[in-house]
Amino acid sequence: MTKELKRMKTKIKSFGECKIPSPAGYDYYTPEEAKSIFRTVFENQEDWTRYVGSEVDFFEQAGPREKIYFDPRNVTAGIVTCGGLCPGINDVIRGVVMELTYRYGVTRILGFPYGYQGLVKKYGTRPVELTPENVAHIGADGGTILASSRGNQAAEDMVDTLALYGVKILFCIGGDGTLRGAKTIVREIEKRREEISVIGIPKTIDNDINYVQKTFGFSTAFSKAMEAVECAHVEAKGAPNGIGVVKLMGRHSGFIAVNAALASQNVNYCLIPEVDFDLEGEGAFLNVLKDRILKRKHAVIIVAEGAGQKFFGKNEERDASGNLKLGDIGVFLKEKIIEFFKKEHIDTNVKYIDPSYIIRSIPANPEDSIFCGFLAQNAVHAGMAGKTDMVIGIWNNVFTHLPIDLAIQERKVLQPTKSTLWRTLLASTGQPARMTARS
Repeated sequence: MTKELKRMKTKIKSFGECKIPSPAGYDYYTPEEAKSIFRTVFENQEDWTRYVGSEVDFFEQAGPREKIYFDPRNVTAGIVTCGGLCPGINDVIRGVVMELTYRYGVTRILGFPYGYQGLVKKYGTRPVELTPENVAHIGADGGTILASSRGNQAAEDMVDTLALYGVKILFCIGGDGTLRGAKTIVREIEKRREEISVIGIPKTIDNDINYVQKTFGFSTAFSKAMEAVECAHVEAKGAPNGIGVVKLMGRHSGFIAVNAALASQNVNYCLIPEVDFDLEGEGAFLNVLKDRILKRKHAVIIVAEGAGQKFFGKNEERDASGNLKLGDIGVFLKEKIIEFFKKEHIDTNVKYIDPSYIIRSIPANPEDSIFCGFLAQNAVHAGMAGKTDMVIGIWNNVFTHLPIDLAIQERKVLQPTKSTLWRTLLASTGQPARMTARS
């Protein structure tokens, strides 16, 4: 992983020397040269010695700078929220507006409705002015007051709109697709030799942004998912040979599924995209499930939406965000369980729950709400300092500046062979480490 990081530099782009004293009035400012070490765990003394004796990988530390690049009196800031809904978006919008207004004195903040569509003239939408008064209580509501959309838009059209409204800093709140869109905006800005800062704020329930320890919405998502898991447990226990199946989000990674299973402690099987499994044969999932039903008379299963996609064959169809369309593993698994036990002449009661849209649309929990505020504030600090083409991240519990290129290089996934999280999951559920058919 460290070698991969060295191939793409962590240096953050900026428009030039910061000469304007910050009006923020903080007692402490983050030094421009402050950095956070990438690697913190070493296997032995030799490993440590070799590492510190070479070029060490760092991330630039986020935080307010004592001097800034943009004069707040001349700044118009823009905000877009893109992609699927996620708990905490409104908290981030509020945090950006409050920080810009009260610490930096920026008086014009525009919210562009419907994501990147709002930056394209042909859709006919106009920006809304955001003030502390009209964002004061939006954190109590789910979704986003700016609404959202998926799909690619022409960078030329979007930058035309930014120039029309005199936007100097654009805050892009979204996940992998949003950051890729932000990168196209950066390229167009560079082509025109404009000075418009583009700052990403990582939003994805799946927690799968590269080199970002945690994204906002994740804590709320798996906490809310637990309610569905507990309902599945009640249903499973409430009927002879009851089986509760819960499908959770996670196209490429199983972080929500695993964390919900660990928090619940009532889950018996957790199926995720990173761990292969077979359905039939000795040692495969359905036979393992059968053994449990015969012994314990009930079972609770969590399956992440991206798990088991091999059962649907090759698919090249994509959604508006460019993601491959997934087969519905939840419904598929439910039907396969019913079919299997029918062949085995074992009566079962299978209950299936898919709480996805309920989870996406709720307000952030207190932990996430606080986290959203930190991300928002650090995004504002970076933008006002003239930094661009970057994402606010967190690594080893330190807020960082991360180049967009590095954030979109690949998706973060759970690594079962190295992960303490997966090892803990196996202990909690009691499921086999592998559920593939033995030849």
